Amino acid sequence: MTNELEDIVRTEIEDLHKFFVGWFTGALDVNSFESGFLSRFDPDFLLIPPAGIILSLDTLCTSIKNTYDTNPDFSIAIRNVKVQRVLGNEIIATYEEWQRNALASTPPNNGRVATVVFKKTQPLQWLHVHETWMPEAVTTAESFKL
Repeated sequence: MTNELEDIVRTEIEDLHKFFVGWFTGALDVNSFESGFLSRFDPDFLLIPPAGIILSLDTLCTSIKNTYDTNPDFSIAIRNVKVQRVLGNEIIATYEEWQRNALASTPPNNGRVATVVFKKTQPLQWLHVHETWMPEAVTTAESFKL
């Protein structure tokens, strides 16, 4: 893959997760939801979190909106972003998401491996994410670095 495409994908993944940190900690303006979150997603977006349920964009939006300024110590580090395939108008990438003090997750200090499918537009649009827990032995052995 080109370094330029991987940089674009990495930046998009990191920027969305910066939004999550800013939203959950209350550091962002409450009026930034549309521009910082909702505008990034295809209307038919689906998320499969580690719990294995399927969340539509509407369900995810309701959940995220209700968590503004609820977790002042929350942080995320994104690691190992890799573009796996480009298939026509779609990009498949993987990344690790390391969370600390995630009050809505058990355990609150955790790591997940995610596969994301982007629509290859300008800017990229999120189509699908599937997350899997990283083993606790891995997340406790590794240091958490932002």
